[in-house]
Amino acid sequence: MITLEHCRELDAGDPLGPMRAGFVLSPDVIYLDGNSLGPPLLGVRDRVLSTIEEWGQDLIAGWWNQDWVGLPGNVGRRLESLIGAETGSVVCADSTTVNLFKVVDASCRLTKGDLLTDSGNFPTDLYVLRTLADRWRRPLRVVEPEQLAAAITDGVGVVALGHVDFRTGRSHDLPLITARAHRVGALAVWDLSHSAGVMPIGLADNDVDYAVGCGYKFLNGGPGAPAFVYVSPRLQADTVNPITGWFGHSNPFDFSPEFVPAEGVDRMKVGTPNILSMVALDAALAIWEGVDLEVVRAKSVGLTSLFIDLVDQELGERFEVVTPRHPEHRGSQVSLRRTGAEAVVEGLGRQGVICDYRPPDIARFGFAPLYVSYVDVWESVRRIRQVT
Repeated sequence: MITLEHCRELDAGDPLGPMRAGFVLSPDVIYLDGNSLGPPLLGVRDRVLSTIEEWGQDLIAGWWNQDWVGLPGNVGRRLESLIGAETGSVVCADSTTVNLFKVVDASCRLTKGDLLTDSGNFPTDLYVLRTLADRWRRPLRVVEPEQLAAAITDGVGVVALGHVDFRTGRSHDLPLITARAHRVGALAVWDLSHSAGVMPIGLADNDVDYAVGCGYKFLNGGPGAPAFVYVSPRLQADTVNPITGWFGHSNPFDFSPEFVPAEGVDRMKVGTPNILSMVALDAALAIWEGVDLEVVRAKSVGLTSLFIDLVDQELGERFEVVTPRHPEHRGSQVSLRRTGAEAVVEGLGRQGVICDYRPPDIARFGFAPLYVSYVDVWESVRRIRQVT
């Protein structure tokens, strides 16, 4: 039987435990919604205020004096180690939706055949894929997650998926799916929004073609933080960005009327970057320096496994656990199904446990290893019992 004392012992041996002190979090709140919006870090406010002061002091010269012009690439380099990418393969820019449009369109230029995804993909990804399927006059095939691997056959040109299902927490086998895509001549495009920052991803090791992701969930970059885009070095020279903005030009400050794409991943930039929000993300990413993602993943598995076991122990049949029970098949969240789940989530909020609801009947709990403790898991299940 799992006890509170057992959870305290797990926290006492947790190498990531001290990192919670770096976040702006009330001790009265158990925050299990970092898979929607991560909390701020202590250093972010000062960094943003400092940038505002630089803006007032340097005015337009800040683009060069403070190297704002280089910020998309600098933030991209910080992200490379977090997602296992090669040097010079990631740039920070735009939103996840815009970046997905760019890379799927680029993939369609390089391949023939159907676009393939699954029904668990995030709605904005499905919208983009439908638009591009129409634009390129190709079929879009949407299959159930369990059918996906078998659906990657000759005739598929692009496989575009969310690494972790936003609703259920199920994770796809990225190495297997990518390899299957390549065997039939297709390109693999991954949305890492629900996996970056909680698990090793290994884009380079797994020969991924393109990837995108957001900066405001487990990366804690703030509301509407800019996203990132990854382009494999082997594809960069042949990748065409369909949105040809001046920051993606080889010499943007020449103001040439003719567009010449920048070298490498920089061609995926479009318009003027949002410096204040990008600075906030840059400051937030500093916490990852020296952090071992294998340790992060081990705690993620520990937290989610503990939560599932406690739900079984304490809540009986009040909820259905819809997230895969095997750790290899889930991200860093657990989703529970129940009629009236929205009222449960609202009740937990009044009890100081912040999670979220996904219609029609899912209560969703995200476990960010840098600031969620094992005692938090114990206490959250205790309060779930109270409100149900």
